Amino acid sequence: MINTNKRQLLELDAVTKTYGEGATSVAALRDVSFSVDEGEFVAVMGPSGSGKSSLLALAGGLDTASSGEVYVQDTPLGKLNTNELARLRRRAVGYVFQDFNLIPTLTAVENAALPLELDGWKPAKAHRVAKNALRQVGIEHLANRFMDQLSGGQQQRVAIARAIIGERRLILADEPTGALDSVTGNGVLEVLRERADAGAAVVMVTHEPRHAGWADRVVFLKDGRIVDQTALQSDPASLLAAR
Repeated sequence: MINTNKRQLLELDAVTKTYGEGATSVAALRDVSFSVDEGEFVAVMGPSGSGKSSLLALAGGLDTASSGEVYVQDTPLGKLNTNELARLRRRAVGYVFQDFNLIPTLTAVENAALPLELDGWKPAKAHRVAKNALRQVGIEHLANRFMDQLSGGQQQRVAIARAIIGERRLILADEPTGALDSVTGNGVLEVLRERADAGAAVVMVTHEPRHAGWADRVVFLKDGRIVDQTALQSDPASLLAAR
């Protein structure tokens, strides 16, 4: 059950994102208003090209809105300079990319610890916290391996560990179980669910109704617009069947 008295950790207010100009312009998002409270796990679904990844990129400050405003912990991202935005992302936002965005010359624990070290933590302390994050996703024993020594699924879990490390209150995950088998994928979803239950706001893009079943609410996008926001009370496949 969604508690409307909880603080909003993410808000998109009438956000439009357009790529290109003139006749060749493409609207990825159209006047989208959307918010996520602390302690809430939201799944974002929709067909390819519906704007799911664009929504995450804007929510995480990785892209800028053409119009409207994005707020993270009540801070308007459009008003921040480059350094302020980078600091907010390091401290408040964890992001799981589809292509992982890991650094091949760093070990698993070094990749996971990187946001903390960039924020000024001493390496020894950052690595202790990173090892705990790796433990949560089941690969603490691989902490000292480099990326070319890990499978795609193991690399994905390193990326998830990097996203959940520290005290970040907003976790954004773009198809976080895409390279994982069902058992390992369920373990990752359980970690995301636990983060939400501990007070984080979690937004996950997925095309799998069974994965959306871990969420409190499903937001359905189509042609850059939100066409449904439904508190999840039953199998999310019923939402897709209605589209």
